[in-house]
Amino acid sequence: MSYIIDMDNWEIAMSVMVGVGLSAACGFRVFIPPLVLCIAGKAGHMTFGPDFAWMDSNFALAAFALAASLEIGAYYIPWLDNALDSIAAPAAVVAGALTSASVFGGDMSPWLKWSLAAIAGGGAAGAVQMTTTVARGASSALTGGTGNWIVSTGEAVGATIIAVLALVVPVLVFFGLVMLAGYVVYRNPLKMLRQWHARNETEEPASEPNVMAV
Repeated sequence: MSYIIDMDNWEIAMSVMVGVGLSAACGFRVFIPPLVLCIAGKAGHMTFGPDFAWMDSNFALAAFALAASLEIGAYYIPWLDNALDSIAAPAAVVAGALTSASVFGGDMSPWLKWSLAAIAGGGAAGAVQMTTTVARGASSALTGGTGNWIVSTGEAVGATIIAVLALVVPVLVFFGLVMLAGYVVYRNPLKMLRQWHARNETEEPASEPNVMAV
């Protein structure tokens, strides 16, 4: 009996790790992780509970593929990428919560499932989204937006890689995210960006030498 309980606990822990990894990927791109999850379901590598049985449907695959393509393309449009960050922040939290809930075990109580989805899933997505917003803001300030395509490419690639790894090696991804969270808390990139802006605003340009009339 204890073996069965241990196995159940381990399955719950694994599903939570998968959910947190997918949620973190939603912080990079909202629709890429659900697309990866949908493809995994179509391939038979993932099974969904009754509430999320639609995740491996052809309609979901087409919808997520179209949404992911539009999202990726929109982030390559100058200045639109910064505007999208204000929308992507709450969208990433919602997507992270829903994506993580979709992979939690069907035997988990609804209260526990949605509590974990909101706290762990939404929190992971929000934390990653915050770091990407700071990175894009710094790129816009330093390059005038011309270097933002590098950030956008890194985000799309990162979302894909993390989503795939979350399904293949969830333990490694989970502990990697824990280490990243510790680094973000220690460094506080949002505070660093504000301090950088404050220093630039207080710096005055050097005054030109006075020319004395002859």
